[in-house]
Formats: sequence, C-alpha cells, structure tokens
Amino acid sequence: MSQSPLFQLLLDDLVYEILTWVPVKSLIRFRCVSKSWYSTITSHKFIKTHLDRAKSSSNNNNDYLLYKSQRMSSSPNELCTIVHNSDRTLSEISSFQIPDYFVYIVGFCNGMFLSADDDYDDYDHGHAVYLWNPSIRKYKKLPPSHFIHPFGHSDYCFTFGLAYHYQNNDYKILKLIYEYSPGEKVPPAEAEVYTLSTDSWRRFVISVVSSSGSRPLGSVDYLNESHLLFFNGALHSIACSEDYKFILSFDANDERFREILLPQNYLDGVSLLFEALAVFKGSLTLFVFGEALADKSNLCHLWVMKEYGVVESWTKKTIQRKEAAEFFDCIVDGTVKGECYTFWPFWKLSFDPESLNKEIFRIPNAGCIINATNFVESLVLLDGINISQE
Repeated sequence: MSQSPLFQLLLDDLVYEILTWVPVKSLIRFRCVSKSWYSTITSHKFIKTHLDRAKSSSNNNNDYLLYKSQRMSSSPNELCTIVHNSDRTLSEISSFQIPDYFVYIVGFCNGMFLSADDDYDDYDHGHAVYLWNPSIRKYKKLPPSHFIHPFGHSDYCFTFGLAYHYQNNDYKILKLIYEYSPGEKVPPAEAEVYTLSTDSWRRFVISVVSSSGSRPLGSVDYLNESHLLFFNGALHSIACSEDYKFILSFDANDERFREILLPQNYLDGVSLLFEALAVFKGSLTLFVFGEALADKSNLCHLWVMKEYGVVESWTKKTIQRKEAAEFFDCIVDGTVKGECYTFWPFWKLSFDPESLNKEIFRIPNAGCIINATNFVESLVLLDGINISQE
C-alpha cells in the first residue's frame, strides 16, 4: 500500500528532527545511507539546527585541550586534540598534520579552531591561516590577504579572532596589525575582516565608539598579545590609545568597534606581570596576574563583569597563587564550573578559582599545550568550498 504525500512529509520531518540530535560521528557515517540523507546532513540549514541543539544540550560539559605531540612516530607539526571528560578521564580524539610548524591556535567558535603560523610570507602578503573542525576532521586554508603592512617585518605584531555572525549564520575572522614600540610614537593599528561565506578579506578602518557614545575614541595604538576573545556576539581585546587603556570590542553583526571600560584603579597595589580576558561562568572576566606591592606575594585578581558593558558591575576576587609559567585560557560550561588551565614547567594543571581545587594532568607524549576550551561538536565546514580532509 502506497503512503500518502502527507504521511511521507510527516515521516521526513520526524527523521529530520531525530537526526538533529544525533552525534556528529554518527552523522558522518549516515551520509552514506541515501542521497536524500546526504543532502540533508550537508545542508546549511541542517548544520545550523544541529549546532543549536548541541549548544543547548546539558551534556556539553567536556573540556578540550590542544597540544603538540612529542611522539617519536609523529612529525614535529602534529597537533593533537584530547577531551577532558566530565568523569575526569582523558581521551585523544583527533590528530592533525598542520602544514606549518610555527602554528598558534588564535580562536575558537562553534566547534572550529582558528590557527595562524608565525612566519610572514612575502608572496602571500601575510600569514598562513586555517579553520579546522576536528569533529569532522576537515580544515580550510584561507586565501591570502592582499594587505601589505607598511611597518616592515621586525617591528609589528598581529592578533586574530574568530566570531559567529548569528543573524547571517556566518563566520568572520578579525585580524589586527599593530606596531609595538614602547615609549615611541607608533602608527595606528589596522584591521582586516575575513567572511567565510564570501571566502574573502576586506580592509577596515579602526574608529572606536566610546562607551558613552558621545564621541569616537579614534584609532588604536597597540593591543594585548593574546588572541581576541569571542563573547556576547563580539570579539574583545585589551587595547591602548595613546596612554589610555580599555577593552576594545568588535561587533560581528554591525562591524563596529566599541569601548568597554576596565575596572577603576584595578592595578592599585599590584605590580602587573600579565593580564588576560576570559569568559568565566557566563560573564566577561579580566584575569590580572602580578605581585602585591605590599608584601611581594604572588596573586591573581579575577574581575568579573556581572552586567555586560556596565563598568559599575565589575567585582573582584583575589586568589593567592604559586608562580605559573603560562596562563592560557579559562574553561566554562556556562553554569556549573569554570576552570583555569595553567602550563607549568613539568606538568599541566587545572585550577578552579572558586573551590581552589587543583588537578594535575599526565598526558603521554605531550609537548606544549596551546589551547583549551569548552567544546561543542559541530558539522561546520561540512558544506564549505575548498575544504580539505585530515
């Protein structure tokens, strides 16, 4: 007996609904079931729906660490991904042979990592930049920038950030280039934006809107060396304009640069070693590492912005800490925990700033850990052009 068109439509809708909840690894296999399933799973609409379901799932409590392998059998540019499971065990899920040895993970969003090498290429007018989704084992090398920076090769710095443009279901990469010469007059920082849907770069003029909206702050001289933080639809970095320090935000939707005020007098009594932005339990957070001027003890201040963009909502928590070689990210699942991952000379450490609990990771053959994030598996890049397989 043949099925009615209405029944078939309902059946197709039911299958579609079920598939949106299926894990990525299974969906990759299910593409072989039929042409219609392949078309569905690789469609732009399905990839977005599946991502939205994955982000809303309460099971997304795993943290991911990326590190360079020191296995004898591996090449020096093997990048490995391990998951720090909710039961505190570790599992390797992917390894990626990156074409460039001096690679940095400079951004993460919706299951994708953004990486850039540290070697300026005269032919490509810049750095080799990649988008990588370890869940589907695919990556994309971005087209070369057509922007030649006037500073020369020895006196400039660059920073990247990866953002999700929710309104257009698209991804953007912001590249900021600046000269860092303390005590000297420097040219204004400059910017480029890459859009995934058009696979192209655009030049941008940095003109910062003040937090009061009454006047533009103008140009930016230099920025914090860490990568740009994506939060609340915008990319963030600590920036300076002449002698004025503030948080620079770039809205992925309207593509405007804005000012967010830092906590007032947040460096009083502190000899600063370094500072970094992170998302801690759903709020923009400033980590300040330094030495107390009063007794020379090491400390860490956590400044949490309870209400985004409101300077009066900054609240401080002080943590005494041991000397750490490198702080590189904050892990958040939104409501339950927020852990800092710190690289010490001989081990890797997870630290909870609220409970003060510590956990040492023993990762076989691990070189330097270069990124940590609360990860959500996605199908992003499955439907893209010029995509390569690991």
